Amino acid sequence: MFPFIRLFKEIMIARRLPPLAGFGDIHTSHHICWPWDIDMFGELNNGRTLTLYDLGRLAMAQRGGLVSVLFKNKWALTMAGASVRYRRRITMFERFTMKSRLVCWDQRFMYLEQSMWKTNGECASHVLYRSALLENGRAINPARAAEALGQNPISPPVPDWITAWIKAEGTRPWPPMQDAILPPA
Repeated sequence: MFPFIRLFKEIMIARRLPPLAGFGDIHTSHHICWPWDIDMFGELNNGRTLTLYDLGRLAMAQRGGLVSVLFKNKWALTMAGASVRYRRRITMFERFTMKSRLVCWDQRFMYLEQSMWKTNGECASHVLYRSALLENGRAINPARAAEALGQNPISPPVPDWITAWIKAEGTRPWPPMQDAILPPA
């Protein structure tokens, strides 16, 4: 089940923090790995990791003013892709810090990065997300959100590693070939 209580807590904390000054500013949040977050190996479940990243993104959107813009314009956000690296275990009752930021955008998508950091300074995981703004169910140019926020609609430069990921995603077949995944019947 989605952790709605944690989401409301993060949004309330974000509402009390100073607004993010601009794109690229980092939202930092603090979390605990609870017993219901772990898998059978006693570590933060990979699916729950992505759910917790949702909390960081939504709180970041709150601090950046995007939540208000979404409601005002009747826009929605959706995820359109992700690439995750898991490098260190987070175990039950372990505290960790999450960092979230919008990196850049193109004509269709915003690119956000998030990371989870252990108290010893090690990075446990890192994710790159591709997100779309929707109006009436259709993707719109993220520059419109920048303008609605009173920010420069021109994206910061796209880092090489994100450009490489975008190109790699462009070569991936969609929809996937069913018989490449499932054995013949």
